[in-house]
Formats: sequence, C-alpha cells, structure tokens
Amino acid sequence: MTETDQITQSVLDARISFHDALEIMEADFSDFNFANSAIVNAFYDRLEERITATGENKWFFLVNLCGTRIDSSAWIAYARRGRDLNMAFSQGSVRFDASEETRRQIERAANTEAFDPNLFSNRDDALERLKSLPSKRVRKSTKVSSHSEEEIARRISFDHDLVIMDVDFSDFTFHHSRDVNDVYDHVETRIRATDRKWFFLVNLENCQIMPEAWVQYAHRGKKLNIAASLGSVRYAPGSETEEEIRMRSESQDFRPNIRNTREEALERIAELRAELIAAMKGQD
Repeated sequence: MTETDQITQSVLDARISFHDALEIMEADFSDFNFANSAIVNAFYDRLEERITATGENKWFFLVNLCGTRIDSSAWIAYARRGRDLNMAFSQGSVRFDASEETRRQIERAANTEAFDPNLFSNRDDALERLKSLPSKRVRKSTKVSSHSEEEIARRISFDHDLVIMDVDFSDFTFHHSRDVNDVYDHVETRIRATDRKWFFLVNLENCQIMPEAWVQYAHRGKKLNIAASLGSVRYAPGSETEEEIRMRSESQDFRPNIRNTREEALERIAELRAELIAAMKGQD
C-alpha cells in the first residue's frame, strides 16, 4: 500500500477542525509527510470541501506545521494550492511550530511570492495573533453574475454528426461559484433537451478560473462528466488553467486529456470513440 492510499477522508478530517466562535479553521499538518503532489492535492481538496460545506465565505487559518515534511517534488503543488485556498477563503493565516527546514522553505516562498508567512513558535502566540485580526466576513452577500445568459448560450454548440458538445471557454473568466453555477446550469439544461450523452470538446485558451470558483468548478464538472459525458478532451496551449487541471486530476480521479490545439483534441476524441466502440463490441 502506498502513502497516497493511506490518506483516507477520515484521516484528513481528523486533521481539520473549525472554531466557529473565533471564525478559525485549524489545519493540523503536524508530523505529516507531503511526499508527493498527489498527497498535497488530496489534502487540499478535502480542505476546500470542508470549508465550502460550512457555508461561510471567510475563515482565519491556523496551521500546525510541527514536524511537517514537504518533499521537494511536492513543493510547487503545496505552494500553489495553499495560495489558491488563501485567496478564496482566508481572512488571515498564521502558522506555528515550523521545523527549521520547513521554516526556511516557507520563508523562501514568502520572499518569492510576496506574502507574510506569519510564523510563530507556539500555538498560543499564533492564536493570539489571529484574535487580533478584524473579521472580513460579508453577511448575506449575493454574488452577481459576471456573464449574461446570451453570452453563455453562444459558447455552447452541438455537432450531432460527430456527437460532440463544443464548449468555448476561451477568454472567459469564472470569477466565483455563481459564474460556475450559471454556466453548468445552462449546459445541463441544453444536454437534457438532447436526451443523450456527448463527447465534450472544451476550449480553455486564455480561460481563467479564479480561486473562489475552483471548488465549485471541479464539483460541477465532475458531476456533469459522470452524468452526460462519453469522454472529455480539453485544449489550451500552455495556460495556467491547464496546469491547475493537470495538478487537480492527480487527486480527483479523472484523466485531464489536455491537448495544445483543437485538431489534436479532435484526434483524441476520435481515439476515445474508437475505444468506446471496441468496448461495446467486447460486451456483445
């Protein structure tokens, strides 16, 4: 059994707690080994899910780094997922009991990425620091749609001959969960009207998925693929969104199927179609 196999949901949940009165989410990374990027992604996936389930838009983050080990191969994912989580949900983050090695790594990352590591030697001092920070929670806030129904509609088309749903997210920004839900509600309605499954061809060129949108984007995308996709292929030439999707696919059990060009993506769909036909014949 690999280290990744042992990172169950119950193991992760035992390391995540919420102090509602103080508006604090506490992440216990003590004596935890982030041995690879897949483990990083699994932990941060669960952090995102747990925070989203609270229904609160902002939390103070209290992070226990005592004895934490972060392998060099995991550092890029660790820094990126931590950045995204903070941008989406944090109203202040404090870390404590960092080992000397981890402290140096975090301080180097802070100098590179321009954030305050807020490192303390013990939990009490870290907690006092968080208590001194003002709450940024917005009560009864309503996200406003960034895109009209007409704009979303023109980005979705169906090729009935090739059984492809063509999704054009080029130069499109998902600012928050409302944008994600607006798009996926529309797509699901259009697909239900066809009463069939489709191959998904998704143009992600210059598409931006902001940190506040990623949790819902991943959730709705996975749900739609299970319900209505014969196979999904994305194309985006070297975008940051491509890197994020590849990274998250490690822990979310899907093949990213990302190509550089539309032509390459269509070739991959042709391969998926051939694999599906062969599988169907094998069942006869």
